Amino acid sequence: MDEIVTEIITMVPRDVPEYARPMEGRFGMGLHRGVAIAMQRFLELPGTAEPALGPDSRRVYAELGRGEYRSGRQLGALLGAYRSGARVTYRCVARIAVARGESAEALVPLGESIFAYIDELSAASVEGYADEQNAQAGEVERRRGELAGLLLRGRVELGDLPQAAAAAGWPLPEEIAVVVVPREHASGLRIALGRSSLVLQRDEEMLALVPATTTSRARNDLERALRGRRAAVGPPRPPAQVPESLRLTRLTLARADEAEAQGMPRPDPVYVQDHSVDVALASEPGLMTDLARVRLAPLDRFGPATRARLAQTLYHWLLHWGQRQPVAEALSVHPQTVGYRLAQLREAYGPELDDPKVRLELLLVLRAGHR
Repeated sequence: MDEIVTEIITMVPRDVPEYARPMEGRFGMGLHRGVAIAMQRFLELPGTAEPALGPDSRRVYAELGRGEYRSGRQLGALLGAYRSGARVTYRCVARIAVARGESAEALVPLGESIFAYIDELSAASVEGYADEQNAQAGEVERRRGELAGLLLRGRVELGDLPQAAAAAGWPLPEEIAVVVVPREHASGLRIALGRSSLVLQRDEEMLALVPATTTSRARNDLERALRGRRAAVGPPRPPAQVPESLRLTRLTLARADEAEAQGMPRPDPVYVQDHSVDVALASEPGLMTDLARVRLAPLDRFGPATRARLAQTLYHWLLHWGQRQPVAEALSVHPQTVGYRLAQLREAYGPELDDPKVRLELLLVLRAGHR
């Protein structure tokens, strides 16, 4: 057996280029041990009904498979080494059998046994390789989830951030945008966004941390991944300010839902940056209500329908700097109708309509949806 082990150790590096290195250190010890255990176990099997590998020997070859994955090699090198060892073993044993006068018929089942045995070793190593692959993938996913959670809560030290991002396998961008997707529309979100994003599931929503889109192509790719998901995309922020991006994104998503319920069109996805004014106004609804009560009080003299028409006209008049034609087009009415309504507004507000501060406050409360 010692001669066969030595020949296998000699031939494997010649047959498998990945193992063409000095037989020393942990690599050499592991190869010697694996070959010796395989030969010893093989000699114990004839005449028994035992499985090819017992629990201990199976662990040995599973660990060899795990070691291949940790070393960054494909499994083909190890399986090639097994095949090389099987050929050497059969060649050596056949030579001994012929020298001792065994019949050629005896060599056929011997060869079958050797290669069936090698299949068992290979299967154990494949299993170990897959286990290690899954374990490391699961560990990386756990670290990615932890990193996303820390960033979203603002609980990561800036000095520790590069190391945490490297452990999670995530290239840390200079600026991050938070994407909020309702859970019922989040199926396949991780795959759609790819590995460049961190995705974390919450109770009723999925949160994704994506690198800030700096090119039109990146924005198009993001929109393609989010199309049909009723998502909101937050403003880019440095890693330390990710919680602010999340807060603003949630506000924008709620605002988009309210606007849609009132019959207004909904972008897909919704970008916070495109709705900054509305989000700012909605963030302090109490103050806007108080201001609206004061600034819209002159309209209390009119009935509900007239009040709504005048408020809408006033909003567009302020928005278009008093130009009647754009106001008429926005309201789908004749310019004379705009003039008539403005006369009513002038009568109600008097000289206040010429006060820049009053105009600004009126525009704010009307933009916030007050009528």
